[in-house]
Amino acid sequence: MLRGMKTDADLRIQYELLAPQMNERMRREWAATEALALGRGGNAIVARATGVAPSTIVRGIRELLERTSGGVPPLARSRVRRPGAGRKKETDKDPTLLADLESMVQPLSRGDPESPLLWICKSLRNLAHELTAKGHSVGRDTVASLLKSLGFSLQANRKVLEGSHHADRDAQFIYINERIAAQQSTGNPALSVDTKKKELVGEYKNAGREWRPKGEPVKVDTHDFMGELGRASPYGVYDIGANVGWVNVGITADTSEFAVESLRRWWNFLGKQRYPNATELLVTADCGGSNGYRVRLWKLQLQGLADELGIAITVCHLPPGTSKWNKIEHRLFSFITLNWRGKPLTDYQTIINLIGATKNSKGLKVYCTLDENTYEKGRKVSDADMAGMNLHRHEFHGEWNYTIRPRHWMVATS
Repeated sequence: MLRGMKTDADLRIQYELLAPQMNERMRREWAATEALALGRGGNAIVARATGVAPSTIVRGIRELLERTSGGVPPLARSRVRRPGAGRKKETDKDPTLLADLESMVQPLSRGDPESPLLWICKSLRNLAHELTAKGHSVGRDTVASLLKSLGFSLQANRKVLEGSHHADRDAQFIYINERIAAQQSTGNPALSVDTKKKELVGEYKNAGREWRPKGEPVKVDTHDFMGELGRASPYGVYDIGANVGWVNVGITADTSEFAVESLRRWWNFLGKQRYPNATELLVTADCGGSNGYRVRLWKLQLQGLADELGIAITVCHLPPGTSKWNKIEHRLFSFITLNWRGKPLTDYQTIINLIGATKNSKGLKVYCTLDENTYEKGRKVSDADMAGMNLHRHEFHGEWNYTIRPRHWMVATS
């Protein structure tokens, strides 16, 4: 009678409605109660209607009968299976698996230098392959679970060792900060200078994304081969106190002559109006590149600028390897990159417009100009040229900190 009341379709609908709300234990015991209620042949009917395995239904019936007979204590509410039930862990079946895996992913200094995984990517697939070669039967999903149990996770390189090798790194930063504070207290400009990453000019992909109609991305060239327009070299001059940037976009080589010309243009366009009574320029710069502390042409060109302006120029270089700590990097260049993300730098005018439109919530203002002069690489500076400079090295790391005074001051004092 009961069998005629509930058809296979009824059972299927009932199971589909309840299944999402039930765990493994509840599904097993629900199927068992339906099979018991149907009587003879109930196991097969429920299995056919719901897809639950007959063995699972039998196990559920056994659990119900054992519980009602009082022979076996009922499962705790939080448990789905009895203790010890279910598939055995791979580490239980294979006691050396975890140790072998851990030895493969330990830091290289603690590993075997002859290990084949020392010089290849430690992907899940490669780790699984190496473990299989050692006699373990394991897949990449299991490897991922085991790595998490060991406290491992995917990690990228982290840049924290910048300049840490130099003993006077911190002392140099303190020295630079003191010079900047003293400079600003006297009403003189403190500048941060550097060359931004050179950019290909043309229909090239620019990193980043911007909002556009769906399915209508800007189409750019497939390959980034330098075209007729060449590269743009944006040299920046950032006024630390005023939060104002000046960018001189060069079309040829990034040389010391180009770097000092950028400073000259900043002074003529912004500096002399903002600092009409300036007696000294303070320039903070990296240790390398066109404004490096070892570059003779950089110093010689600065001497020419000091002679031209009639004021002293003091340069303080950041310690080696700390270029990313230069204020111009995170106060100017980073915002330029954000402003032109996803926009191809199709021509020089586009670059000028995008740089000039850069701003941020702190009131940053940026000016930009195109420098069409030709600058040649490889210019040599003789010992005689260096000897004729009015260059004075500071007591603290004179190779990093020096002042270049106008040469006519030498004549006046002599």
